Amino acid sequence: MHYVSLIIEFLRGRPAVVFWTVALTQAALWTMMPALFYSAPPGEVPLLLAIGHEFVLGSYLGPPLSFWLGEIAFRLAGTFGLYALAQACIVVTYWAVFKLGSRIAGTRHAVLAVLLMVGIAAFTVPSPNFGPAIMAAPLWALALLHYWRAVGESERGYWLLLAIDLGLLLLASYAGLILLALMMVFTLAVPRGRQALLNPEPWIALLLFVIVIFPHLAWLQQARNLVVAGLKDPDAPGRLPPAVWLCVALILTHVGLGLLVAFASGWPRRPREQAPLIDRNPVEPLARLFVYFFALMPAVSAIVIVFASGRLGPLDRIAPLVVLSGLAVVVAAGDRVPLYRERMVSSTWLGLMVAPPALMVAGIALLPWTLAVDLKISQPANTEGRFFADNFQRRTGKPLNFVTGDAELAPLVALASPSRPHVYFNWAPQRSPWASPADVRRGGGLMVWPAGDPPPSLKTQFPAMVPEVPRSFARTVQGILPLIRLGWAVERPQTR
Repeated sequence: MHYVSLIIEFLRGRPAVVFWTVALTQAALWTMMPALFYSAPPGEVPLLLAIGHEFVLGSYLGPPLSFWLGEIAFRLAGTFGLYALAQACIVVTYWAVFKLGSRIAGTRHAVLAVLLMVGIAAFTVPSPNFGPAIMAAPLWALALLHYWRAVGESERGYWLLLAIDLGLLLLASYAGLILLALMMVFTLAVPRGRQALLNPEPWIALLLFVIVIFPHLAWLQQARNLVVAGLKDPDAPGRLPPAVWLCVALILTHVGLGLLVAFASGWPRRPREQAPLIDRNPVEPLARLFVYFFALMPAVSAIVIVFASGRLGPLDRIAPLVVLSGLAVVVAAGDRVPLYRERMVSSTWLGLMVAPPALMVAGIALLPWTLAVDLKISQPANTEGRFFADNFQRRTGKPLNFVTGDAELAPLVALASPSRPHVYFNWAPQRSPWASPADVRRGGGLMVWPAGDPPPSLKTQFPAMVPEVPRSFARTVQGILPLIRLGWAVERPQTR
């Protein structure tokens, strides 16, 4: 008798239960793990909050939506709110792919597509690092769902939802221009798309789309030089050319998906080896073309753009580009998908879900003791923020209102300070138009940098600064690492 696992039975009988269990379990893991074990937000989250704190219509890093929502989440629930917001974005992305897959390939195969997405690293390991790419992923997926309903299924009311999706997507990341351009190409290329343009809804949706993005467009007209200069920054990690780095990142992020597909296919299979089948109704040709086109062309377009420009720009995070990878694999697998080696596949899938957060926690605990690795997420942000804010308050009798200095430390200290001061970017003043050296001198502020000589830009802009004795801070897990030593200075408020 062939053994059929409980997971297969649930896939066949309760696919929606499987989907919600998977999506919410992953969200809980990647919310609770950083909330419990990170002493500082990961990646560029401090910088995101420094910009979001000002609620500007845009910045050198792009459109404002992720910055605004990140700031709101942080004000409501601190870093836990940020991590929860990031995982809400992932859950909505999974849900949109699930609904799209259900309409194209059936509910069971849609669940298979979501299960495969757990093997796409872009949706797991970097997901606590909330930013434009994480914000763009659910909007990208929702836009694809509503576009298919409008064009593929001729449900004309969905054009209005599509307009809102695309408008918000462009307010989250300029990478959304790729999806907008591909939708225009697909609409003109297929007969059903050209027929849809004869109706009034697409043109009403165009007006709604312009209304959504108009405030940012008005800001962009005034600040295009700032945005263009930000896009020209050298940003490819390591020594790889940007286009090569993007190709490597796209391949590596699919390694887990590749393992699941290899094990589920049973390769190499023994003769007469049996496997349970997950059936579906045949996928219509237009739906198949739709999935393949929007699964492959975003990545191909991004590679071409990066190769031509020599810069990654907003494509340095690839989550939106790979939204349909799992669904494309499922559609290509055929109408009857055999699942070989169920136990191995189940164990591998569970490992891909649980192992990354478990390894992250183990790394936080062990790396400082073994390899003396200094993890940014182990920076004692709250201790640093409270110390400098309290010191400034005692010296001046006023709450800390400005922080400047090192490009990484200043935003981190600002987000952890009780008064949530503004961050003045002394390293690039044009990128923080909400503050100036005169503002810092007038209202008083803190300057902070790694122990040593102050940054030259600080000495130039604040020639009267007097560095204090460097302050040492211990990490939550100190290990064999040296103490963190920070140089600092206080700019006292001007008195009239």
